[in-house]
Amino acid sequence: MLIAYRGHTDNVFAVSWSPTGRAIASAGRDKTVQIWHPDTAMQISTYARHATYVLSTAWSPDGDHLASGDTNGAVHVWQSSIGNTRAIYLGHIRFVRSLSWSPDGQYLASGGDFGDNTVQVWEALDGNPLYIHKEQYRIFAAPWSPRGNAIASGAFDGTIQIWEPLSGRILLTYRGHDGPIYAVAWSPDGHYLASTGQDMTVHIWSASDGKTLCTYRKHVGAGKAVGWSPDGALIASGGDDGTMQIWSPLTGELLATFEAHTWVRALTWSPDGQRIAVASGKTVSVWTPDL
Repeated sequence: MLIAYRGHTDNVFAVSWSPTGRAIASAGRDKTVQIWHPDTAMQISTYARHATYVLSTAWSPDGDHLASGDTNGAVHVWQSSIGNTRAIYLGHIRFVRSLSWSPDGQYLASGGDFGDNTVQVWEALDGNPLYIHKEQYRIFAAPWSPRGNAIASGAFDGTIQIWEPLSGRILLTYRGHDGPIYAVAWSPDGHYLASTGQDMTVHIWSASDGKTLCTYRKHVGAGKAVGWSPDGALIASGGDDGTMQIWSPLTGELLATFEAHTWVRALTWSPDGQRIAVASGKTVSVWTPDL
């Protein structure tokens, strides 16, 4: 089954499935965040208070709030049901490429790209800053660990650092990629990470010691998106080759391929692990893979 959402008027840069499974948020160059139903592709609401392109989105763990970051460096936190702005965080200079909530829903981590070069940790509903991580160059990904005790930040300088969210103490630095890192994702149990970037590979590696467990090499363009299935059994990855591929993180075996229209900029699994939403060009496709 394939459902396509075409509510955007320009390229889509971010897509996030709500924790309840009843909505998808997508955002991009048209300066909007749009919430829509994954079964019907019918629009539920539109948040249009960003002044510039929207690069990142993230739902709160309870699904009540959505955070969205733009190229001006602003992060908006708003109530997903009615679109009311709860907080606007202005700690970044520009280009908020990534957003992630702490598992308890209290804090947000936001990553800044060129001209900013920081990951900032702050209180989600009032914008109170708590810590600024300044150890890398151009941050493209900064997911919070499922256990809440670490953030893994992937950068243009080719490093991924795992560090404590409030103290900034670096626990591990991973240097397995040959080039910039564009996407990083924790496994659901928090023991492993998947990362991808300019070198067209996806690495599966241990969060405790940085040992590479599997390197996936079937993409022929830079990797821009990666995500674990909710049960941790599968990986979905996509990028500039225009494909989204599903494969085993244990063996690297390719199981299914979705051919997108252009490049793949973002992807998100449904909470039940049955479907994947893929952003490509102006369209978000909801795909049910035949595995």
